[in-house]
Amino acid sequence: MDSKTNGVINILNPISRFETINGMELHFTEWGDRKNPTVVCWHGLTRNGRDFDILARHLAKNYHVICPDTIGRGFSQWSANPEQDYCFENYVNIAIGLLDRLEIEQVRWVGTSMGGAIAMRLAGTPEHQKRISHLVLNDIGAGASENQPQDIEGIKRIISYVGAPPAFKTFTELKNYYKLIYNSFGVSSEEEWNDFTQNSCRRRDEGGISPDYDPKIALQFQHSEDLNLWNYWEAIQSKILLIRGEISDVLPLDVALKMKETQSFQMETIPKVGHAPALNTKEQISIVEKFLMEV
Repeated sequence: MDSKTNGVINILNPISRFETINGMELHFTEWGDRKNPTVVCWHGLTRNGRDFDILARHLAKNYHVICPDTIGRGFSQWSANPEQDYCFENYVNIAIGLLDRLEIEQVRWVGTSMGGAIAMRLAGTPEHQKRISHLVLNDIGAGASENQPQDIEGIKRIISYVGAPPAFKTFTELKNYYKLIYNSFGVSSEEEWNDFTQNSCRRRDEGGISPDYDPKIALQFQHSEDLNLWNYWEAIQSKILLIRGEISDVLPLDVALKMKETQSFQMETIPKVGHAPALNTKEQISIVEKFLMEV
């Protein structure tokens, strides 16, 4: 499927693409003109690339935008070796493989939660430091300020539910569940909640409806080193924008301030929002757009 219709690039609707990277089939949506600079939008732990539809539609006016589903999520392949594959090291390798396959040398990167952690590890690796020119970290830090990252309240909250996604009889029941666990995400209208749920659900064999991810992605937390990114953080050479939800329990203010000790970056706080800002309002989109345009 081509990105052009009658010679005119369609920036309002994405193309759905699949590529096999390192033996795993990866799904991603693609927006805008491939001749423009590329923005990668990478989602959080249990989510998928469709979380960025609103942001990507805006960015596609000036950028080529790709929004992957991490393996084990959305339409990407589930792993047959989850203990080995569901970890940041593998996600980084897949991201690099995708950029190489698409022949993209350098990108701007918008990463929500896990998507930002993947970017920190990629951009903080010496041989890949030039791959990301502008890095937007959406409500994710480099670790904990004093205790272990697993002691951060938001991390404990996520661990408590990620390995056992529930099944419901109806779409509405799943939507109400999402309203509960993502109540601080910044999604507000009923239409937005419908889209949020529709873009991240699947029918199970027995007929129930549930979140569209492999429950075994919870094995990520066996890789405790994934949550400690300070060494990578200190090595990043990209321009950095850190977006933080004012009431976030995943990126406490003390962690954000500790990050300031070893990097110079811009920080924006989104009022009355927790983990993680949805990047779906005019104000939030404007913050991202202005940063990505910086020289």
